[in-house]
Formats: sequence, C-alpha cells, structure tokens
Amino acid sequence: MISLTVTAVVFGVVFLAELPDKTALAGLVLGTRYRASYVFAGVAAAFALHVALAVAAGSVLTLLPQQLVHALTGVLFLGGAAMLLFKKDEGEEEVRKPENQSFWKVSGAGFMLILVAEFGDLTQIMTANLAARYDDPLSVGLGAVLALWSVAALGIIGGKALMKRVPLKLITQIAALLMLGLGVWSLWEAIAV
Repeated sequence: MISLTVTAVVFGVVFLAELPDKTALAGLVLGTRYRASYVFAGVAAAFALHVALAVAAGSVLTLLPQQLVHALTGVLFLGGAAMLLFKKDEGEEEVRKPENQSFWKVSGAGFMLILVAEFGDLTQIMTANLAARYDDPLSVGLGAVLALWSVAALGIIGGKALMKRVPLKLITQIAALLMLGLGVWSLWEAIAV
C-alpha cells in the first residue's frame, strides 16, 4: 500500500534538491534543441532506473538495526545538506548533438546524459536514505521518480522562465534546510530509542 505522506515528503525533498542540479540545465539545453517529448522519454527512463537502484540500496539498509540506520541516515542527510550549502555554482554542461532528430537518437542522448551525470548523485543517495528511513520502497520510489520527472519536465519545457523568477540559491537553501531537518530528526531518533 502506498503512503501518501511518505510519497509527498520524498517528492518535496527530492524535487527541491534536484532543481538546482546540473541535470535541470542539461534538460533545458536538450529541450531547446530537440522535440521535448523525445528528450523527456529518455530522461524519464534514466531517472526511473536511478530510483530503482537507490530504493534497492536503501531497502538493504533496513536489514540493519533500526538505531544504526537512523544514525547513518542522519549523518548522510547532514552531509547532503552541507553539500548543497557549500557547493559551487556549475555552468551548463556541454551536450553532444545527435546526428538527427529521430526518437531513438534524441531519447538515447537524454538517457545516456542523465544515466552518467546522475549516477551516485546527491538525489540518488537521498532516495536510498529515504528508502532506509521509511522502510516503504514503493512510496519512496514513487515520490522520488515523480519529483525527478517533474524537475526534468520543468527543465525541458520551462526551466529558463523558472530560473529567471526564483533564485537558484534560494531553492538550494530550502532543500538544504529540509535535509538538515531530516538529518537532525534521524539522529534524534537514533539516540532516543
């Protein structure tokens, strides 16, 4: 059974953490060059694969004693918050242009770009942490994949307009505060048990 609360929490955290990421910019660049639906198909498939891997890794963590899992996820969330607060701004990634505009070439370029760029990324690590924290792989996976797909859609279709209206630094700070809160909460649960 899917928990709407867990799905919503995961969606919010992953969405805010992914917005300032380089993949939103890469999606924007691909979306301006190619048919948006083709780009989204490839990007969405890559994100689904990343979420599946992250949820599987997080589910393995649930086999450990719960106090240890809370301590580990707390430390990892605090590390993620620090990474967001102290990371340097990144410029646009150069994107290779496929030879033509066919579905397979464009979606394949989007898939490969995200597959490589996002492997071991902060949001993938966060998703694994959330899967371990909530021990609800389906709800965590659904929230994470919907968040990543939403950011991809925003980047592909309207990223430029959003970035003009909402400062990237503010989005990053909000995501860092949420992760800080989750980290403190997890550590509190680890010592309060």
